Amino acid sequence: MELKRVVITGIGALTPIGNNASDYFDSLKKGVSGAAKITKFNAEKFKTQFACEIKNFNIEDHLHRKEARKLDVFSQYAIVTADEAVLDSGMNLEEVDTTRIGVIWGAGIGGLKTLQDECENFFSGDGTPKFNPFFIPKMIADIAAGHISIKYGFMGPNFATVSACASSTNALIDAFNYIRLGKANAILAGGSEAAVTETGVGGFNAMHALSQSNESPQTASRPFDKNRNGFVLGEGSGAMMLEEYDHAIARGAKIYAEVVGGGASGDAHHITAPHPEGLGARNSMNEALREANIEPSAIDYINVHGTSTPLGDIAESKAIQKVFGEHAYNLNISSTKSMTGHLLGAAGVIEALACVLAVTENIVPPTINHTEVDPELDEKLNFTFNKAQEREVNYALSNTFGFGGHNATLIIKKYK
Repeated sequence: MELKRVVITGIGALTPIGNNASDYFDSLKKGVSGAAKITKFNAEKFKTQFACEIKNFNIEDHLHRKEARKLDVFSQYAIVTADEAVLDSGMNLEEVDTTRIGVIWGAGIGGLKTLQDECENFFSGDGTPKFNPFFIPKMIADIAAGHISIKYGFMGPNFATVSACASSTNALIDAFNYIRLGKANAILAGGSEAAVTETGVGGFNAMHALSQSNESPQTASRPFDKNRNGFVLGEGSGAMMLEEYDHAIARGAKIYAEVVGGGASGDAHHITAPHPEGLGARNSMNEALREANIEPSAIDYINVHGTSTPLGDIAESKAIQKVFGEHAYNLNISSTKSMTGHLLGAAGVIEALACVLAVTENIVPPTINHTEVDPELDEKLNFTFNKAQEREVNYALSNTFGFGGHNATLIIKKYK
């Protein structure tokens, strides 16, 4: 069976450093930090009082108030980026077969704010079970995919991927596979997350996962720095229209880049800590390289998972050196989480979009906030510290790893 080529024809982004794909790309190039004091609730009693929130955003600029009230925030974000990607793709929905267009959407948690609000309402009352009829439909992680499908009449494959922080990368990989196997002509894929809530911050604080650098939020996310002390929670969404190459060419679509490989693996090690030698990450990257049918030396840039945790950054750097050998020193490596924070289930897609930036503009976004070398890291590796770097990028690789030992890797190729 001949596998189909899969290209990217539309993109959308809603991030802490830009409310659309263009602004997001500009901020990545400039090295902008999205971290600031939490505004969504009073965080004074929390160990961590800052996050990477969406800024200057009003859902009623995008959706009618009545419609928005039926959606959890993570679904609102999903609809906004889906709209941007569909519009950007230039696809005339009256001229395409919508039974051959699907939606695959990732979320690590789903409607956390909805769950929190409903529980608060119940326990503050007299114990009578009075729940909002939209409670379950707003909360469940698959509902964003459903809403996008309904809005556009996309009747192809439709489901959610839930693999913690790897969720949206798994969504992109599944979309890639459905299209190249001929099961769909196009799939809108991505992910969204809205966990900057009391329960989100409190829960991650209880795990000692978040940075507590309240005195300096903007520099708190510092992947690969000696003084890193945990990740910074972020929120937002990203979307890509993945399309079969001949289908895109036939309708005269613009093409950003090509998706050529995806790999997935499990650490089988620990529920939250990565394998110390990055074994699962190695397997995921190797699988993606095999699927892309390229040698490790073909990769120019890696957008790493790089959450700014003591264990995770070391394990991933070891995995990269094992997979790429001497070529590891020729790579540009960067963690855009230093700017956006960690968007959990939406992290993979917005970082894959950073790879689209790299291959389309030959610009590697930086790892910001670096001040001190970590002696446990190989100083010969190029982590693209503090400033974007220009270089020819023909292949970019994106890693995302999630609690539970879920690993996912995507490879994006320059379109020529």
